Amino acid sequence: MKQFNVVMLPGLLCDAAVFSRQVDALADAGGITVADLTAGTSIDAMASDVVARAPKGRFVLVGMSMGGYVALEIMRRAPERVSALALIGCRADPDTAAQTARRESLIARAAHSYPRVIESLMSSMMLPENTGTPEVGSAFQSMANSLGVEVFVRQERAIMGRQDSRPVLAGIRCPTLLIAGQQDLIAPPETQREMAAAIPGARLALIERCGHLATLEQPDQVAVILRNWLAELAHADAERA
Repeated sequence: MKQFNVVMLPGLLCDAAVFSRQVDALADAGGITVADLTAGTSIDAMASDVVARAPKGRFVLVGMSMGGYVALEIMRRAPERVSALALIGCRADPDTAAQTARRESLIARAAHSYPRVIESLMSSMMLPENTGTPEVGSAFQSMANSLGVEVFVRQERAIMGRQDSRPVLAGIRCPTLLIAGQQDLIAPPETQREMAAAIPGARLALIERCGHLATLEQPDQVAVILRNWLAELAHADAERA
């Protein structure tokens, strides 16, 4: 397979472990970087940092959930750096008033009951049967506890302040892949179909028995989808050469 530089952007309270199975599966596809999105105080700041730290030249951008918001901001400000785009469980629209109110409530609770906040997040992020599994529930809890309350608050406020990325979609010109769970409550299938229709030539892959944390809930399926997509991109590049 042609070698790609791949930059992966994790979601809320997630670190590189959220992509561990996909990184292993794509090891021969080129250089893979998982960005650290824990320090930025806004989606804009995170996007600037990712672009500044990315490998020279163009790269394949893979954004999951909050990382997808960052990816869309990169498409707004530096589309020439991105050779292909994959969005996993990502929405383009901004928060509603109700969503912002829920985030504010979680921030207030996190100061004195962070474990309960993690449990609340898990109830919306994953299928109920996955909350008690080591591969999904325990993996997310481990990342969330390791990153801590301050990172949670920073990331939630960044998410609340993000721009509406729907106007960006029609201008995306690189190959684009959308991946989401059929049972995703945060980025449900209808939002994914709307995004796919708005992005020229975009492809949509919906995964059964999967909530919002697709890379943990159905890691092998996500890995196969990404690997096959990169192989197709490599083949298309070879034909153009």
